[in-house]
Amino acid sequence: MAFVAIAAVLSGVIPLTLIAQVPDVGRSDAWVLTLAVLVWGGIRLAWLIVSGAPRLFDFFFWMFSYIFMGIGPTAQIRSGLTSTTTPGIDEGLYIPTALLVCLGLAVYELSRAAWLGRERGRRVAQHRAELVEPFVSQVGRTRTILLVGFGLAASAYYLAVVGPVALLGSREAAFGARSAAWTDPAVRSIMYALAVYPLLVGAGALAQLRRRAESPSVARWYAAGLAGCVLVLLLIVNPIGSARFVFATVAFALVAYAGALMSQKRVRFTLAGMLGAFLFVFPLADAFRNEEVNLTRNGFFGEYLSNPDYDAFWQVANALSYWVDGLVVPLRQLLGSAFFWVPRAVWADKPTDTGILLADYRGYSFNNLSAPLWAEFLVNGGVIVLVLGFAGIGIALRAMDSRLLPSFASGGLWAIVGAIFPVYMTILMRGSLLQATGAMAVATACVLLVRQRSGPQAPPRHQVE
Repeated sequence: MAFVAIAAVLSGVIPLTLIAQVPDVGRSDAWVLTLAVLVWGGIRLAWLIVSGAPRLFDFFFWMFSYIFMGIGPTAQIRSGLTSTTTPGIDEGLYIPTALLVCLGLAVYELSRAAWLGRERGRRVAQHRAELVEPFVSQVGRTRTILLVGFGLAASAYYLAVVGPVALLGSREAAFGARSAAWTDPAVRSIMYALAVYPLLVGAGALAQLRRRAESPSVARWYAAGLAGCVLVLLLIVNPIGSARFVFATVAFALVAYAGALMSQKRVRFTLAGMLGAFLFVFPLADAFRNEEVNLTRNGFFGEYLSNPDYDAFWQVANALSYWVDGLVVPLRQLLGSAFFWVPRAVWADKPTDTGILLADYRGYSFNNLSAPLWAEFLVNGGVIVLVLGFAGIGIALRAMDSRLLPSFASGGLWAIVGAIFPVYMTILMRGSLLQATGAMAVATACVLLVRQRSGPQAPPRHQVE
């Protein structure tokens, strides 16, 4: 019954209300395809919430698709009020773009289902041995202390350079302060990541050490360190001066560390809360983009009309046009993402962000645009790369979700991975990859740093309530 109720709202009430409240101006019938994405995404999200299993990578994949490839483009196509930062898109590209979005999602579902069939074909004992035991590493105490110490030093340096006033102002002011401190985008991305992710990973490791501490007094020391990490994190990554996706990543991780994913009931509540936050709170947080706070709202669907935050679909259209015009250099953009750490002073013709690439291609004056995975794959090799890319994503996310299922109750490295990376995946999905890979690499290095292989997990000696 719960599944039927949630699916009825996500796949019935919201789509029907959208159609009723947003008149169709007749620009294109592509909205029928994006509406199908909306309906299917709602069904998938409802099932993931009701199941109570922390299939977090799948959940955040579909949450992004539901909002940014479902609600957003459906409302904008019907109304004719497309993103103001991506003007002049040929209406003949609307339906092909919607078909490519559906193609990517279909390939994702098929590859994920194929991998699920492969898992089920194994014996249960063999499945657990191959997929779980190699990843039951616990966090090491000494490694965690070293990482937290480094994180505090990096955060202190960041605060000294940027200044706390800029961090607590508007997002534009915070970004301006970072840009003034580090003009090279690659260096700027890494410095920001070093100020955030060592402490975020360290906080997760301290939470685990606290749970299995040998005595209440030791547990209190871990709790004090954890509180310090959280305070510094929330100074740097706050809902006013930080990008909303970054704040969502930090907030979800902290909630997960607090035990929000340790039972089916908590998982259901947490996932439903995250979906509600992205649907209702995410648009409101845009009020702090500029120095002048604007709390005027235009209704639920009105938030999507002409809104640059929902330019993802249109950037896929621009990427399709870029490919059709024969401008694609195979894998060049991915090469730039892989070598994100190389400064432009060393690599003069290093690829720019795909969002900037497409903005320059279209002659837009504003180039801070998104580049969702569909667009990234298209500019790296067209439809073939798009199909291969989403097939790989489907398999990879299914495999990682399989490792997450037992992790939040037993702890270990994958409990930290599951707290951070599924939400961060929304940043990767929105793009550009070049912007996002630096922080992902730093976070991955931090997770590996606290790793201490110790065989199968033992129950904690002292459970702290």
